[in-house]
Amino acid sequence: MAVAIAVTRERRDGETRCAVTPETVRKFVAMGATVTVEAGTGTGSSIPDADYTAVGATVAKDTKAVLSGADILLKVRGPTAQETSALKPGAIVVALLDAYRDKETVTALAGAGATAFAMEFVPRISRAQVMDALSSQANLAGYRAVIEAAWAYGKGFPMMMTAAGTVAPAKVFIMGVGVAGLQAIATARRLGAVVTATDVRPATKEQVESLGAKFLAVEDEEFKNAQTAGGYAKPMSPEYQAKQAELTGEHIKKQDIVITTALIPGRAAPVLVSAAQVATMKPGSVLIDLAVEAGGNVEGAKAGEVVTTANGVQIVGHTNLPGRIAADASSLYAKNLVAFVGLMIKDGALALDMEDEILKASAVTHGGAVVHEGVRG
Repeated sequence: MAVAIAVTRERRDGETRCAVTPETVRKFVAMGATVTVEAGTGTGSSIPDADYTAVGATVAKDTKAVLSGADILLKVRGPTAQETSALKPGAIVVALLDAYRDKETVTALAGAGATAFAMEFVPRISRAQVMDALSSQANLAGYRAVIEAAWAYGKGFPMMMTAAGTVAPAKVFIMGVGVAGLQAIATARRLGAVVTATDVRPATKEQVESLGAKFLAVEDEEFKNAQTAGGYAKPMSPEYQAKQAELTGEHIKKQDIVITTALIPGRAAPVLVSAAQVATMKPGSVLIDLAVEAGGNVEGAKAGEVVTTANGVQIVGHTNLPGRIAADASSLYAKNLVAFVGLMIKDGALALDMEDEILKASAVTHGGAVVHEGVRG
């Protein structure tokens, strides 16, 4: 019997992305799977139901019927309690589960006997690059952060020379140079801004400079050893944080736009910009906090809100920035899922190898239990 793949509408507040596109439906069908899509799944990404039907998917309005027969459920965010309860025992769920924070969903999936994989746990190895949903979505978040900054900022980005005088270029400071930060640098540079960037990982200095931006950091011995084997930033000592804060604090005073992107898996986002530093910024300046859903890098940032401070600075706390460019975000995420699900389907049949290094690293629940050590602990 063919593997039955189901995709339901995203029910989490503000989620506009979807887990499958017509292009990826074709690929699943080519694997020998059947695809059932809940009506309205692609609306937020400008994909009408008819486009799914045209490439071989079944579009259904009965959510429970879609889920009850599913071998694999694909989602952007984790399923709701109602969706989880409708799954058959042993069903596979693949999504961005936010597993460190959303323990309720993880517990429900374990209780339902589902085998759940978190796309945020896909290991950063060569073989898994095409499945790296964190990178695909962060890339778009970095781009969108600059667009949001340009919208909120009351002046232009590039230097413009006119008969009436010269418009100075915007000064943009990127804090945290991962995938999102690098794309933010590239986008701000394309728009003509003068860009500086900082990160505690020494390997990022060359990347920043290759994009035409200036690197800013306290480059001491701790800085030289501030990166994990997986490429993530290590938590820094209070002493280093104090030195870095002093350096960046002086720099922030002169900036028009600050974009923060620093996240540490399983931990609250580090505070990079204090309220005192915000208070030194010029009226009309803008801060974009990409880590606001994890507690925020900017003191005073509020998830889902734009806060205007007493000195006229805007702290933008938009959540789900990839969802603000949903069509492209869905396209990339759906391709990540095709590659990931391809590990489970062999010759048109379900073949789940829990010893595969990618599946093993990404598994959160299996056999009625939470199996991921970081989440379980």
